[in-house]
Amino acid sequence: MSQSLDIDLLRSFVAIAETGVLGQAAARVGRTQSALSMQMQKLEGIVEQPLLYRTGRGVTLTATGERLLVRAGELLRKHDEALAELRGEQLTGVLRFSCPDDYAVVFLPYLLQGFASLHPRVQVDVTCAPTPRLHELLARHAVDLALVSIAGSAGSSNSSDSSVDASGAAGTDVIRREPLVWVARRGGAAALLDPLPLALGAPDALDHLWPKRSLEAAGRAYRLAYASSSLSGLVGMARSGQAVIVLTRTAVPDDLEILTPEHGLPDLPSVGVTLAFDRKEPTALTTAFAAHVRKFLPAA
Repeated sequence: MSQSLDIDLLRSFVAIAETGVLGQAAARVGRTQSALSMQMQKLEGIVEQPLLYRTGRGVTLTATGERLLVRAGELLRKHDEALAELRGEQLTGVLRFSCPDDYAVVFLPYLLQGFASLHPRVQVDVTCAPTPRLHELLARHAVDLALVSIAGSAGSSNSSDSSVDASGAAGTDVIRREPLVWVARRGGAAALLDPLPLALGAPDALDHLWPKRSLEAAGRAYRLAYASSSLSGLVGMARSGQAVIVLTRTAVPDDLEILTPEHGLPDLPSVGVTLAFDRKEPTALTTAFAAHVRKFLPAA
């Protein structure tokens, strides 16, 4: 008869893996070292594989132990979140969330309102910046998670708001896809000018690099009239009629015009929207907000 993975056994196993010392792990879970050793013997019997190497300096994980550690972390988080929800416990604390300006304008009100109704005791601090800057913030643990852009078209090497050498911190699960579009003043003449005047985002972001490369591939001359990581600055340039800009389709203001191929501009790729975290094992609060984003972000 098969046996189940016991939550207490998994919690003790994770404590050993994180401390590397039986005495410290025992103190963390409130057991004696002998009781902890018996738990690990039981767990190894359930999985029918050795999980720990015992050395003079402590313990290390076997290959099976490393695999179990990943699963154990996932199971414990889901268990603790489910128990807290059933008990009516509310999440508290400060969540540091970040995203590009265009996502903030379109998605943030919807996401924050919904999350606040579920967890009113959570404070959300928001930082807006281009995706390359967000990856830098994540690397410094200055934010907990970020909504970022990655290559969104199958087989495409393009991405709008991510660096060319994109960080592996970004998730692979695309929550939604956003087409990039050329945008200008409605009825304006900027798109007809030669060279084409452009207002683009941060120089190391692909919503700056790829429009230029697309124009070069199409043989269309251009000049950089304005560059800024500020969405309001780019939109202001488009409204002035002095330049063409590139935005995700959902971020285009009603008073601006999405340019069509009839304007002589090449097609632009779609980007994928995903989440990136500052650490491999997010906190319960970060995990809850990420689950909320995945569940409630409106589909494209």
